[in-house]
Amino acid sequence: MPIRVLIADDNPVVRAGLVALLAATDDLRVVAQARDGREALRLTRLHAPDVILLDVRMPGVDGISALPHLVTLAPVLMLTYSREAGTVRETLLLGAGGYLVHGEFTADDLTRAVRDVRAGRAQFTTSAATALLEELRASSQPQRSMASSTERMHNSVTHGLSSREVEIMDLIASGMNNQQIAAACFISEKTVKNHINRIFAKLHTPTRSEAIARWLGTARPGVSGHG
Repeated sequence: MPIRVLIADDNPVVRAGLVALLAATDDLRVVAQARDGREALRLTRLHAPDVILLDVRMPGVDGISALPHLVTLAPVLMLTYSREAGTVRETLLLGAGGYLVHGEFTADDLTRAVRDVRAGRAQFTTSAATALLEELRASSQPQRSMASSTERMHNSVTHGLSSREVEIMDLIASGMNNQQIAAACFISEKTVKNHINRIFAKLHTPTRSEAIARWLGTARPGVSGHG
């Protein structure tokens, strides 16, 4: 059976273009189109789509306002011109399964993203992934004292972490799961797991929580966590 898609965007030209792109693929079918978040919610309940393509800015009920309700009914892929870091982060925290920025993806990218998001695999275009990474780094900075930042640098040198391992450990400390890290770094989840195993070995810790504590300088010397 084809994957049933609902498109929510206030621009009729954008909707028509998306319908044309998806119609060219045998395993995807647009079952409904909505002009705002309220209509998207009503049509989602009516048509039970497998995936929702959701714009951020729409008149009336916008995409962000509708998102928490829509994700309880179907996987949501943000499809928008908005590339602000705060917007990307907010939609992901609210449950979006991916974030594509118009002008940064091909027809093949879009159809692949629809299939992946339905299967639970996150998808991001370049500016969305970059914005998310910058936002996560910026938002984590105020939580770190000068001492903990110094400890973090000391840890990277002492434990011999590579530049890629430092990047991944930063993302772990920011609260990202393996799937989100893979999307942000443009690598596979298997590669992420391999990096994490090496990081944990170098930090001498078996758990994610203890690794974060050591990385941010909050672990007490000589105390090992369990669980």
